[in-house]
Amino acid sequence: MAKISKRKQAANEIDRSRSYPLAEAVSMIKASAAASKFDETIEIAMNLGIDPRHADQMVRGVIAMPNGTGKTMRVAVFARDAKADEAKEAGADLIGAEDLAEAIQGGESNFERVIASPDMMGVVGRLGKVLGPRGLMPNPKLGTVTVDVGAAVKAAKAGEVQYRAEKAGVVHAGVGKASFDEAKIIENAAAFIDAVRKARPSGAKGTYIRKITISSTMGPGIMVEDVA
Repeated sequence: MAKISKRKQAANEIDRSRSYPLAEAVSMIKASAAASKFDETIEIAMNLGIDPRHADQMVRGVIAMPNGTGKTMRVAVFARDAKADEAKEAGADLIGAEDLAEAIQGGESNFERVIASPDMMGVVGRLGKVLGPRGLMPNPKLGTVTVDVGAAVKAAKAGEVQYRAEKAGVVHAGVGKASFDEAKIIENAAAFIDAVRKARPSGAKGTYIRKITISSTMGPGIMVEDVA
């Protein structure tokens, strides 16, 4: 008889027809990811009762994960002079003004967050067609257009997560790595769920949180009970 892998054995123990308490779901996900040869990302996805095509039903926000995400965030900053120095000291990976805009238009894309000082938005605005589709356009509501670029860079590097509802009304985020302690993953996931719950838009009607699923990069998804 063929030997059953640890991952498959863990997956076989999951009842796809039920929702699990968050702590139990995280334990099962870690058991499934334990057989992996790399440190898998643990991700949470929430199906919401919204239609993001309507402005009053869009869900978007930012949250500082209590325990970070385990991911190295590459940050690009649009700033000049003292603000550029501030960004460099805070650990920004790419810093510039018109030169940075030209690099991005030319194909530079090795970054996951874009931050800009307010005076640079005239330059950044020209990159809407490049940054917009990637969800990277700096936004004051998300703290990525700010006079305090140093603090914004440090927050991004420390594990701050931006989320935005996709067309189907789904929001998702990485809440840690398989190597994290269960308690840290649970705390991050609970914080994300709470943030999305509090971001309920005025136009949302009926059931807001329809389904919550947690999974690892290569593992199965597990439905999670709402932690409300």
